Amino acid sequence: MGSNVTESVQLRVVDVIEETSDAKSFVLEAPSSLSYRPGQFLTIEVPSNSGAKSAARCYSLSSAPHESDLLKITVKRVRDGYGSNWMCDNVEVGHTLKALPPSGQFTSRQVSSDLLLFAGGSGITPVLSIAKSALANGAGDVVLFYANRNDASVIFASELSELAAKYPDRLIVIHWLESVQGIPTVTQLKNVVRHLSSYDAYVCGPAPFMAAALTALDQLGFPRERKHHERFISLEGNPFDVDEAAHEPSSSETVGEVIASIASEPPARAFRVSGEIGGVSFDHDDWPSDQVLLDFLLKKKLAAPFSCRSGECSSCTYRIVEGSVKMIGNDVLDDEDLNDGLRLACQSLPETDEISISYEF
Repeated sequence: MGSNVTESVQLRVVDVIEETSDAKSFVLEAPSSLSYRPGQFLTIEVPSNSGAKSAARCYSLSSAPHESDLLKITVKRVRDGYGSNWMCDNVEVGHTLKALPPSGQFTSRQVSSDLLLFAGGSGITPVLSIAKSALANGAGDVVLFYANRNDASVIFASELSELAAKYPDRLIVIHWLESVQGIPTVTQLKNVVRHLSSYDAYVCGPAPFMAAALTALDQLGFPRERKHHERFISLEGNPFDVDEAAHEPSSSETVGEVIASIASEPPARAFRVSGEIGGVSFDHDDWPSDQVLLDFLLKKKLAAPFSCRSGECSSCTYRIVEGSVKMIGNDVLDDEDLNDGLRLACQSLPETDEISISYEF
């Protein structure tokens, strides 16, 4: 990513590709300083349908970093989905989109690993990016289980065929069509992949599909560190309204609340937090008890990842190494995540005097 993650970027649309009758890919020209990891997404500003100036929607990148300097997001229409339908109906070549830099933790870090990829419907978008990167940059095998309603709904059908032909000894694509085989069950998923229990698994798709795939992985004994899943969350807040929030009081407080707090309570305590972000180590002893961690890190000019800033996505996830924090909200981390020490920076307030964190997990 660029050095200042608080700033939005302008992306020019250079091509629009009709993938299926209800899905389009948008090829985007980005600033040369913009980089991303396979599996990440863009947060795009769209006109609001609720009276507000604008709204935000997250769309995964289907391109892979090694392919070119161009980015590609793929958008599938959702029934009654305002953002996806607006994108597919209105965005054309020559348009410019406002976006936050690429974000998200659903990304592969070990290029040499064998990968087991589960995708359902438009969940193929980040999974394709991960697969292409692994095949081009690594030496491991890749098995993709891809579920769809029918033949006509298979996104990237030709691209997957080309990849399978290019890497016949390393890539296996298993197409599962609901119109032919029904909705895949936990038992069926286990039977298909039970011999791949040493692989790193990635899961993305509709909630019922992901639940079945994750249950199958659990029953096959996949450990937490080799099991990853993306989450589809519809953002309620608008991160484009807080581009300058890193220089203001915490987004969870109003000025009135800050004044009232100063008048009625002792001054905020200062806590110590240390760790590393993007290869940059930090150690600060002035984290205020009334400021969420993300705002504090951004104020210190650290490239902490984020997107929604309201606990609705997992972009700002980090791991507690030592100490503890209190989260004031959480819509995305499950019990397994929490037990593994994962927390959301945009929702974290300090609890212990010294806290050590890591963004590598």
